[in-house]
Amino acid sequence: MQLVECVPNFSEGKDMKILDAIAASIKAVKGVTLLDVDPGESTNRTVFTMVGEPDNVVEAAFLAIKKAGEIIDMTKHKGAHARMGATDVCPFIPVSNMTMDDCVKLAHKLGKRVGEELDIPVYLYEYAATKPEWSNLAEVRKGEYEALPQKMKDPNWKPDYGPQKFNAKSGATAISAREFLIAYNINLNTRDKKKAHDIALDIRERGRFARDENNKLIKDENGKKVQNPGLFTNCKAVGWYIDGFNRAQISINLTNYNVTPAHIVLDKVRELALTKGLQVTGSELVGLLPKAAILESGKYYLEKIGESAGIPERMIIETAIQSMGLEDVAEFNIDKKVIEYAIANENDLINKTLTSFCDELSTDSPAPGGGSVAAFCSAISGALSAMVSNLTFGKKQYKKVWGEAKKLAEIGQNIKELSLTAIDKDTQAFYDMMDAARLPKKTDEDKKIRNTAIQEATKKAILVPLETMEIALEAVELAAKLAEIGNANALSDAGVAAITANAAAKSAYLNVKINMGSIEDEKFKIDIMTKADELLEKTNNITLQVEKDIKGKI
Repeated sequence: MQLVECVPNFSEGKDMKILDAIAASIKAVKGVTLLDVDPGESTNRTVFTMVGEPDNVVEAAFLAIKKAGEIIDMTKHKGAHARMGATDVCPFIPVSNMTMDDCVKLAHKLGKRVGEELDIPVYLYEYAATKPEWSNLAEVRKGEYEALPQKMKDPNWKPDYGPQKFNAKSGATAISAREFLIAYNINLNTRDKKKAHDIALDIRERGRFARDENNKLIKDENGKKVQNPGLFTNCKAVGWYIDGFNRAQISINLTNYNVTPAHIVLDKVRELALTKGLQVTGSELVGLLPKAAILESGKYYLEKIGESAGIPERMIIETAIQSMGLEDVAEFNIDKKVIEYAIANENDLINKTLTSFCDELSTDSPAPGGGSVAAFCSAISGALSAMVSNLTFGKKQYKKVWGEAKKLAEIGQNIKELSLTAIDKDTQAFYDMMDAARLPKKTDEDKKIRNTAIQEATKKAILVPLETMEIALEAVELAAKLAEIGNANALSDAGVAAITANAAAKSAYLNVKINMGSIEDEKFKIDIMTKADELLEKTNNITLQVEKDIKGKI
């Protein structure tokens, strides 16, 4: 699933009726979770944090901006924070399976709609900026709301979208794409703020002012102080003392965790602290973070201790929590701190017990059905292959294939996770078809809109099991590799992994085929059925060979 975070900032921090109305507009959009609403009275500004699938988040952001434009009057606004509009800024941030380019496209999509439908001037900044100077938000917002009347007369300030006309009530809005910011604190066994700040100067990108052997500041030919850069890019840091915890702490903002991840910074701080006679007692991740970030930390420490990362995600995350001391100050609740878990619906099929899943499957409701069962078979196949890989890694007699077994275990876990996601995706696709079928059909225009919606929903209901078939082929290929190199005591498990993958492919194939009858797009039908036939044949042939080989060995 693609997930994007959106963090619109609204120029209101006191009137809860206004904030509740904006929140309601976001909550009304299916597939979007409002994670946080953080009002500031002195700044008269509120930060909303939402997350969801891209198109849904764009819709929620638009409705929130529209509502803010209706109920916030900038002619009466005063606050300590820089601002230029009722919706001041609205950045998109990649969370899961999203690139920065994807987020830039979302910024343009939202900006165009806000400009055209709401008559609000829109400026794109940071990664979405159309001018180099507009990549800096401070430059875009220079002069704030009060400068807008003059900017609207200056050709150099023509908005990216919307009219170059002063909108007195709503002002202007800045929309962008930016990296996810991780707020991260490292705790020390000292109460001395200066010692913490000294390490902060070493690690932060800005570094510290250069000094000579007499500890005097070094200046260049222009009389400016020379700056020695720090160890990490995309890293801001400062040392401070925490009241209540009786210790000093290095407070860090990581502005691109893909370049500078928390675990690498932590290990370097541990090293620097020791040279100063200090100890790191633990660390703290503030707010929510993407699953990918903490998984990367867990895998890093598993690699350091020579253990396989081909284990369930939660176990990898637990490794990160323990290795980084993330519960030194407060509990680290995975279900509340990791975005993907925080937005998970407890009613999703994958969160049910086996018994409750089977019970729901056995009722007269048409969903969940065969497509979800197909995905579950694929998940079981991936899990079994991961088990065989882990039973191979670390065993002396299989030392030659340890490296490959580690990699295969991770592939198995990935197949499992992708398949589990497809269980609910298949059921949701069926519900979307039903929703489309319920659309009004009184007029010719109604009928046209309804038919288009049905066609699109049906295509989605076909593409989900097709995706399961693709995963199933990867699953059976994995099982085949493990039948060759895996622990001989687990050969039957590799065989079962292949057979369940084949069952997934055959089951998903039927779900692809049954919905083809109502598709009007002949090219789509030919392309998809050709691909489905190829996937089915490949998966079945590999399974038959694996079965034959294993029967000959056991």
